[in-house]
Amino acid sequence: MKAPHMTPGQLLAVLLAGALFGFGLALSTMVQPEVVLSFLRLSDFGLMLVMGGAVVVTLLAFKLLPHMLKQPLQGGHFHWHVAHMNRDTVLGAAVFGIGWGLCGVCPGPAIAGLGIGNWDLLWALGGITLGALVQGLRAR
Repeated sequence: MKAPHMTPGQLLAVLLAGALFGFGLALSTMVQPEVVLSFLRLSDFGLMLVMGGAVVVTLLAFKLLPHMLKQPLQGGHFHWHVAHMNRDTVLGAAVFGIGWGLCGVCPGPAIAGLGIGNWDLLWALGGITLGALVQGLRAR
């Protein structure tokens, strides 16, 4: 699969969006596995507000932006990507959830956590990378 060509403006937009996302994860403490694990143990519900806020912003963006803009800011067109529920989707979600519960982070916060010097997250990223590799080989 060939990587899509991106203009300098698109690359800058991706960089800024990634930096904003990482900053938000760090600010919300989602990059600290202890905080996430306490949420998963139902002893701290602070992350519920973070995730709820993210769901509301995403829902509004998906519902309103196609009506407010003729096309996405970086070109292309608005469209739906239909996801089908099947055995692989359920299995992948279960493995993802188990990994999240064991290490306390998912890929975004794990990468952002490196930015605050939490080098123990390299173990989680190693597991995430290995899982992605196995899935890619299996999908062939």
